[in-house]
Amino acid sequence: MSETNYSIEQDLREAIAMVDSLERYVQQDQLYGTVGSGGIFSAGNMPKMTIGGLLMRLRRLQALSAQLDHRQRDQFTQSQTRHEQLRKEWRVHYTEKMLYEANSRLDAMRTFFEECSNDPKLCARVYQPEVLRRTIAEEILIAAHDLNLDIGEISKKARATDSRLRRFTAPSDFVWGAGLETVYPADRFWWMYHRPPMPA
Repeated sequence: MSETNYSIEQDLREAIAMVDSLERYVQQDQLYGTVGSGGIFSAGNMPKMTIGGLLMRLRRLQALSAQLDHRQRDQFTQSQTRHEQLRKEWRVHYTEKMLYEANSRLDAMRTFFEECSNDPKLCARVYQPEVLRRTIAEEILIAAHDLNLDIGEISKKARATDSRLRRFTAPSDFVWGAGLETVYPADRFWWMYHRPPMPA
């Protein structure tokens, strides 16, 4: 998982590729798209295309922009500008998919809660994907708030999800790579500073 061994260069590469794929993606129905031109070799080692995944990368690249060299900063600025253009051009499609994704990611965590109830050892081993799900949902909530969207129901679902998540986790060190810790303060992203304890 790239977040546990973070590379800002990889994050930038993925963000650029996702912005390049965004216009095609927002016109499609599926939640998870492909990054690249759609050919058999286009996706490579790229993550699946989602708006939440893109928002996550853009926000943390902005937060860590002092670490980018001049060439990387120019690439990032161009991608940010293109992202904003496409978000405005395809606003309805973009926001509908974004909010649908937040709901879907929060709903998907129900399986994890069932696993934690039935098998605490498995719960401790499979926590990282849930951290990513919850974090991307939060990135969407941040962006949706900035766009003045109605997020009352999704915020309520996020709080209910957090309430369940707290039952199965305990305080820990930051669960992703140390290079990301400044991007995710513990007051808002508390689940990154918790993990399910491994039973003896």
